[in-house]
Amino acid sequence: MDAQDTAGYSEACAQCSAVDWGVSDEGRFYCKTCHNVIERTQDVQDTSFTPGSSRISTFGTGRKSSRTECGREWMICEGFQFILRNQANALLRLGVGDYFKHTDSSSAEMSSRSFVTESDGETSGSNQDHSCIVSACSNSDEDVSHLSARRGRSQSLMSMSKTLALVHLALVWSREALTLSDLLRLVNKGHVPYVNAYEQLPDEMNIKGKDALIFRVESVPSHTAIHREAETLLSFLQLPAFPPVTGQTLLHPVRLSLRYLIDSNLPVELHPLLCRLIERTGMMDPKLHTCGCSAHPAVPLYDVQTAALIIITMKLLFGLNDQTEWDLSSQTIEHQHAGDQFSFRRWYRLLQGVLIRAQNRQKVDVVRKQWKGDKPLHLDKKDRRVVMKKKRTAEQLRVCYEKLSSQRAAVQHVSPCSFRFCWGDQYEADGPSFHQKKLGGILSLPLDTDTLRNSWYWHPALKRCKPRTCRSHYEEVEATLPQTFKWFLKLFCFLLDIKPACLYEEVLKVERRLFTNHTGTLNDRDFQGAS
Repeated sequence: MDAQDTAGYSEACAQCSAVDWGVSDEGRFYCKTCHNVIERTQDVQDTSFTPGSSRISTFGTGRKSSRTECGREWMICEGFQFILRNQANALLRLGVGDYFKHTDSSSAEMSSRSFVTESDGETSGSNQDHSCIVSACSNSDEDVSHLSARRGRSQSLMSMSKTLALVHLALVWSREALTLSDLLRLVNKGHVPYVNAYEQLPDEMNIKGKDALIFRVESVPSHTAIHREAETLLSFLQLPAFPPVTGQTLLHPVRLSLRYLIDSNLPVELHPLLCRLIERTGMMDPKLHTCGCSAHPAVPLYDVQTAALIIITMKLLFGLNDQTEWDLSSQTIEHQHAGDQFSFRRWYRLLQGVLIRAQNRQKVDVVRKQWKGDKPLHLDKKDRRVVMKKKRTAEQLRVCYEKLSSQRAAVQHVSPCSFRFCWGDQYEADGPSFHQKKLGGILSLPLDTDTLRNSWYWHPALKRCKPRTCRSHYEEVEATLPQTFKWFLKLFCFLLDIKPACLYEEVLKVERRLFTNHTGTLNDRDFQGAS
């Protein structure tokens, strides 16, 4: 047997000069005389080899792709579906009803199908543009960019900001008590995944290359941007009319205003006056607060609208013209039951200090927030080396700063709450509560009806603007507005995390409804005493 395996090899052994070779179990040649093992191995002939079968027929232009899950490619919309599911589960853990999850899942499936369908229609069936939609687990650098100039302007492409818009629409559909400002605050606090949401995707979905640009988030979008995205989705998806938002719904200004009155430490006695204002402006109609009821469907700004109603109620009571509110505060001090009466001056001093401290804490939290994830995204191998090096450097600096400052640099995670402030006598409260204070010094009660002592009401020009061509006029009139009124705007802008211009425009909309009838002319009885 060894003679057949070693046939043709007649070299003499280097140790004993004998020509007597054998083959070991490992296939190596050894001398049977002195058992010397040499480097030569047995030639094994592959019987399955067919001449010409290894001929190269094609050349691959891209890099070798890594393993895909279950032998199929990943779609980009599937990544967004995973993110939407994680966002919905996070809200369910916070106490949102189970009906919301089914609504969010249906919206995600419908939106993903619609986005892919419209994107396929725009590509005219070409394979090159189809790669803009299909995302394999490992995209090569030679793939077509997802964010080309033409497709980047398309409204049909899914994005991370649209996930928050879909969640907001699902919350409105299910009539949950979470407004858009509440949702964005949960996102900023990290209770709802958004900034580093890609880290919760399955391990098989290795996002890199051009896909990293889609799922990479460097900031939380603003209130106005998400509201605009929600209205775009509402028009694009052509959803039916939403369930009506009545006065018993928590999103209605009648119910939502109670929460904002408590958060701003205002007396609860303001609520009946605010309800009268809602009736006077015709805003009790559920159609005004329900999506999809009008010819041009829009998403109501429930939180901003309620804040505007509270500000107008305070203007009707106290004027907010830098003079009337302080005169009324002086008259309240002279009242025989001044201890139980609401004093605007004492309330303002308390809120001013609390607001400054809260704004400083918010700035510190933003500075300390960790925006970079544990698994940073990268476009190519060269970019990956740079990203990992920056991550190690940042981690070393963070550890050094923690040692030098002797305190934790990261933001401490606290349980979510719908209120920004805590009022009362309990431990760690922001200040004493004014919720039970009386407005008797401000109101008189003849004939069992509340009559406002302050009958002078000021307002800027209420001329209607063209939405398409006209922008906000807040910067133009900011210098002429009273300081107390601007402070009220700043207070509720902090509570809702919005810009003063957005709240100012909503105040003007409510005032137009209050002082203008359906024909566009001003009512004389509504303007009695208006200046």
